[in-house]
Amino acid sequence: MAQVKVYGRRDVWADRRRELSDLIQASLVSVWGLPEDKRFHRFLLLDADDFICPQRSERYLIIEIICFSGRSDAAKKALIREIYDRSGYDPQDVEITIIEMPPQNWGIRGVPADELALPYKVEV
Repeated sequence: MAQVKVYGRRDVWADRRRELSDLIQASLVSVWGLPEDKRFHRFLLLDADDFICPQRSERYLIIEIICFSGRSDAAKKALIREIYDRSGYDPQDVEITIIEMPPQNWGIRGVPADELALPYKVEV
């Protein structure tokens, strides 16, 4: 399981949400083996006055990936590198954070997630 939050400026990224979603999902599928149809992406696009980051350009993005714990450090680093490689965006304009928590801290389809049978491996 992985949920993605993307923060950026509305005037820059509103028309590019699908592009961003596709590149993030392709990276998750390629590196972590998530099923293509397991896409949970939220865009939190802000007005310029609400997204203050003077050291970055107007294209600055924050990508948060919230996921079950269990992936190796190598797998997490590979995902970060894959997103940078696929994006072609200036690396100074993209920050990626992976936030992990145990599956028993998630409620999915009416049960704690550690009771779900997943069709993919988390331990990669």
